[in-house]
Amino acid sequence: MQHKTDCEFWHDQYPWDRARIPGGSSGGSAAVVAAREAFAALGSDTGGSIRQPAALCGCVGFKVTVGALNRGGSYDGLSQSSSGVLAATLEDAWQVAHEIAVRAGGDPGYPGLFGPASAPAPKKPRRVAFLETPGWAVASADAKRAMADALARLKSAGIEVLSPQSHPKVAAVEAAIAEARPLSMRINGWESRWPLNTYRNRDASKLSSVMLARLAEAEAMSLDEYRSDLAQRDKIRALHAELAADCDACVSLAAPAAAPMGLESTGDPNCTVHVSLLGIPAISLPVLDDEGLPLGLQITGFINGDAEMFAAAASIKTLFR
Repeated sequence: MQHKTDCEFWHDQYPWDRARIPGGSSGGSAAVVAAREAFAALGSDTGGSIRQPAALCGCVGFKVTVGALNRGGSYDGLSQSSSGVLAATLEDAWQVAHEIAVRAGGDPGYPGLFGPASAPAPKKPRRVAFLETPGWAVASADAKRAMADALARLKSAGIEVLSPQSHPKVAAVEAAIAEARPLSMRINGWESRWPLNTYRNRDASKLSSVMLARLAEAEAMSLDEYRSDLAQRDKIRALHAELAADCDACVSLAAPAAAPMGLESTGDPNCTVHVSLLGIPAISLPVLDDEGLPLGLQITGFINGDAEMFAAAASIKTLFR
């Protein structure tokens, strides 16, 4: 019997729909991997731009801890952005990330990706926390059913699932990430003023109306407002870090629904942006579906705990095959 990649699992059963978005901004990388034109491709992730395309195209998306992979040459200096890998399998995703890390290290001032030379062996988590995230409010009925099934599989495997309704620390984190998107937009906006204002001054017609509006909002901010946003982010990160004493990983949807029709947007980041705000590692596993189209299960870990999160994700993945 021929070995199947994670991507082939989807393509044996479901057709592609070229009328739908592949996600953004690493949608091209996800589409190439999902089409089996490459076993892995690179991406960048500031609010979900690796995990969401992976979720919508049916491949693995690995966003490392912020700073764990060197971004030199990418002209991406945002403090919530990470490099990462979209791949056909978990093993491929880890291998590519590791090879980059041993050659280039992490961003300046960061220790780089921690973990073994080959993909960490599966290790069943004792306990995971389920985060609805702001995306739950707009999730499709099929996506919610798929998530409920995933939680049932975890429980049947002997993994305890903590929820906002059952655990006060999870409830506190859920409340804290409710405003992750506007907070991240303000931080990213302030940090994007250069080179956006340089581009605008050269030729404003080359920037979209969305980017021009974002630049205007950022230029209306003060340094004190930016500092306040960073302080709020620090508080949320500290609150999330406390969960490490109670669970091994968190789980959630990687997107609120299957890929939307049309090419007008890159998708809804409300399931993923909190991860970038927290600076933590995350994986989108292609194990869920929404009306017969791929949908990702998001596994998240804790800062510099990429290998431990990977081991938990590898174990969870076995529950779906």
